[in-house]
Amino acid sequence: MNANLQLARLLQLASPALPVGAYTYSQGLEWAVESGVVRDEAGAGRWIADLLQHGIGSYEAPLLAALMAAWSAGDVAEIECLNAEFLASRESAELRAETAQMGFSMRRLLRDLRDENLAPVATLVEALPEVAFPTVWAGIAACWQIDPEAALTAYLWSWAENQVMAALKAVPLGQAAGQRLLAELGRQIPDVTVNRKNWPKSKWSNFTPAFAIACARHETQYSRLFRS
Repeated sequence: MNANLQLARLLQLASPALPVGAYTYSQGLEWAVESGVVRDEAGAGRWIADLLQHGIGSYEAPLLAALMAAWSAGDVAEIECLNAEFLASRESAELRAETAQMGFSMRRLLRDLRDENLAPVATLVEALPEVAFPTVWAGIAACWQIDPEAALTAYLWSWAENQVMAALKAVPLGQAAGQRLLAELGRQIPDVTVNRKNWPKSKWSNFTPAFAIACARHETQYSRLFRS
């Protein structure tokens, strides 16, 4: 696969148009706004950046890199193990339902793409009773021979973009504020990618108590726009 096609495939995976329903989730941010923890652009920026550094960047990022390596090596046992570990790591019912629903949608997309090169991924994930979103995403990226560092950068960008879009609706914020937030998050993402992609499992951590509490409390929030 040539470099331009790899880039096009990566943009497709990172696109908001990917039919997995990511835009319907805020991952606790909506409760943070409701409770007054996040009130403005600065607060939203701190919340999302902290999650990037101490949550998704410290656990999901190295896990995604490990998943891509496992897919490339055809290590079925490691793929199944990492998938189970990620599902078990979700702190609230909504967070677990989110990754399971998005994983289900990605599994369905595998069939709808009608790409014979993705057949090994489709065969494995169809056999899993429940599949997490990063498991399928990493499988497609590996099958399309996308550079792992580029894939991880795009994955983090897609997550950050979704968080900013949630902040625009929930705080609410203007479009210019959203672009300022994305510019700052975009500045941080390359460092997270480079520093965390080869982390050993002993360093992985998603210990973010305030985030877990926000996600749990969102489950009983009376009025809400998002599913998490």
